[in-house]
Amino acid sequence: MKTTETSAPLPADAGSGMSVTKAGPPSGKPPTAQKREGKVLNAFSRSILVIWAIMVVLPLLWAVMTSFKDDSSIFGSPWSLPDTLHFDNWTRAWTEADMSDYFLNTVLVVGGSLIGTLVLGSMAAYVLARFDFPGNRFIYYLFIGGMSFPIMLALVPLFYVVNNMGLLNTIHGLILVYIAYSLPFTVFFLTAFFRTLPTSVAEAAFVDGASHSRTFFQIMLPMAKPGLISVGIFNFLGQWNQYMLPTVLNTDPDKRVLTQGLVQLAVSQGYKGDWSGLFAGLVMAMLPVLAAYIVFQRQVVQGLTAGALK
Repeated sequence: MKTTETSAPLPADAGSGMSVTKAGPPSGKPPTAQKREGKVLNAFSRSILVIWAIMVVLPLLWAVMTSFKDDSSIFGSPWSLPDTLHFDNWTRAWTEADMSDYFLNTVLVVGGSLIGTLVLGSMAAYVLARFDFPGNRFIYYLFIGGMSFPIMLALVPLFYVVNNMGLLNTIHGLILVYIAYSLPFTVFFLTAFFRTLPTSVAEAAFVDGASHSRTFFQIMLPMAKPGLISVGIFNFLGQWNQYMLPTVLNTDPDKRVLTQGLVQLAVSQGYKGDWSGLFAGLVMAMLPVLAAYIVFQRQVVQGLTAGALK
């Protein structure tokens, strides 16, 4: 039985050529009251942002200011500006406290692990985002599960695995552990980012005879530059400030990274009363992270909002 659809009857005014307009629901408040509430809300939100900025910036400025004081000024007038800039605090922390060796070890470990994480993570994310194959979602959810796995539960078995592989107390062993630690979040982030990229460019490259590897490295990877920078900043921050993994897997004093060196400096200088050298070492450790945020802040925001602005 075939059914037909009939249109709803037109109102009486439809045939007369007169337009019928529907008024929206009344707002209940005059425009002046709405503008007044908007101004109050805007002022309140700005006040919260100013308070939050002060809470974040003031400790950093105080640490930098304290690193140029002597020990007597730190305890005598902790909130005042230094009378003279004591650059010898930085020299003492860099040479006598071996901060230079710790800094070099950290640069080697974080640099190698960051490159490996971005290369392997981007390749895995591209395959999971662009190709459908049996087990695609299962592998993706395995990476998601790795983000929720607490690192504290893996420290003991990880120690024995690294020890049996002969990678304990080595720079390259710590690099491999950092890569495995950072891959779940990297794949999760970049998979969502690769899905926002247009497929027409890759299809045109395949038509022109480009291979999958060439399409990925020469076309898709440059297009994913904002996402790579964003996830690279997050990984850099997490790996630079990592303390638990190197403490368990890197017990050699000559292979210590910067976080281990800061703890050692706090313990040794605490007995000597060299608080100015301790603050100088603290500022040395946080300057690279601040510099990375300042240089790449626009790319970080662009990478985080790329999917929302598509």
